[in-house]
Amino acid sequence: MKLLLVGPQGSGKGTQAKLLAGKLETPHISTGDICRNQTAEKLAEIKSYIDKGSLYPDEKMLELLKERLERDDCERGFILDGFPRNLKQAEMLDAITEIDKVIEINISDEEAVKRLGGRVACEKCGRGFNTVTIPPKEEGKCDKCGGKLVQRADDTEDAIRKRLGIYHGETEPMLEKYDSIKINGEQSIENVREDILKALA
Repeated sequence: MKLLLVGPQGSGKGTQAKLLAGKLETPHISTGDICRNQTAEKLAEIKSYIDKGSLYPDEKMLELLKERLERDDCERGFILDGFPRNLKQAEMLDAITEIDKVIEINISDEEAVKRLGGRVACEKCGRGFNTVTIPPKEEGKCDKCGGKLVQRADDTEDAIRKRLGIYHGETEPMLEKYDSIKINGEQSIENVREDILKALA
């Protein structure tokens, strides 16, 4: 099965994709992971766009995605997370593969702000925590190395709401192209997973 997982920031789609990949025995394909696993030369090219405040061009991202989907482990299907994010990208994706099912993990903007606003990471070792869902044993201190926990610049409330605005304006209209199934993401991780599996049955 070729499955596409969609949801606003903080909906837990990455977590669900990993759980489903194990259950369905199909790879979890994340555009973020694809970019991180490139050669040093390609990584430098991607970083040059990000440093300028630009997105990596759709055409280049699609090339990397096509390359990944052509690997043997995708023969039985895959779980795609992070692409497409708008109608133009969805049409580009059509040119390289067909999607069988689309699951939208839905949460309110307030829930997204609450979840993402709690994200912190250790400035020494990079380990991530969430003051709401996975708090450190000692406030402001990394469990692993004792380093200081800091919030990412793009996890402030203003930045989160700006990203949610883009999701509502560009990604949600794209869902009309697909016969997507909406799942309530404001449940426990286990219940969300069970609801997705029921929808796919």
